[in-house]
Amino acid sequence: MILDDILARTRADLPARQAARPLAVLETVIRDLPPPRDLRAALKQAGRVTAIAEFKRRSPSAGWIQQNARVGEVAPAYAGAGAAALSILTDEPFFGGGLQDLVAARAAVPVPLLRKDFVVDEYQIAEARAAGADAVLLIVAALDAATLAALFAACGRWGVQALVETHDAAEVARAVNLGAPIIGVNHRDLRTFTMDRDLAVRLRDAIPADRVIVAESGIRDAQDVRRLGQAGIDAVLVGETLMRAADPGAALADLLRAPSG
Repeated sequence: MILDDILARTRADLPARQAARPLAVLETVIRDLPPPRDLRAALKQAGRVTAIAEFKRRSPSAGWIQQNARVGEVAPAYAGAGAAALSILTDEPFFGGGLQDLVAARAAVPVPLLRKDFVVDEYQIAEARAAGADAVLLIVAALDAATLAALFAACGRWGVQALVETHDAAEVARAVNLGAPIIGVNHRDLRTFTMDRDLAVRLRDAIPADRVIVAESGIRDAQDVRRLGQAGIDAVLVGETLMRAADPGAALADLLRAPSG
């Protein structure tokens, strides 16, 4: 399965990264950073659906989307078009990204940044914070209960928020019970890469109203945003639709023009 392959590669690559830049070095960097930006507050805007605009060059399901895309050009376009936050893919083998993209995005925009990667170890959370991330992705399908709880707690220690990503009702229950303030529902199954574009709407009632709910994947146009907003979804995470556009910022602006009430 693709998810298992990605997780195995992530775990295999970790020791070299930890040796090259030990945790003690990251701690020194983090001590000098300004406070992180508040992703939850940025996403929870009464009366409208907000957007996490994603920068990615490729994916296992789509192949190369924009191989030569530059985050220093795309990130300001997203922010200028009204993105509440940005998601930066930092996985290199499968998504063509890297931590340098996160660093470049932090230098380019003032909005909260989500490190989008396959987090399996607390080191990656510190690594994300040191590179300028305000939040990290925790994928319920990739983590057993003890590891998910430990990583969620580690986010608090490192001063970053967590977008806890789910793919079905059982995973939503785990995220809710964890106390996650920001819960994502990914329309794409990460094991089969099949798409269910109504999943977030069906699972909405299983998530308490005080949590921020983010619909991920398969959002193609303003009508999708309107439909999700009418179902009580707070935010959308959009990547491929925007990155395939000749002007990603203009594509985001078009996406957000729909009324969401």
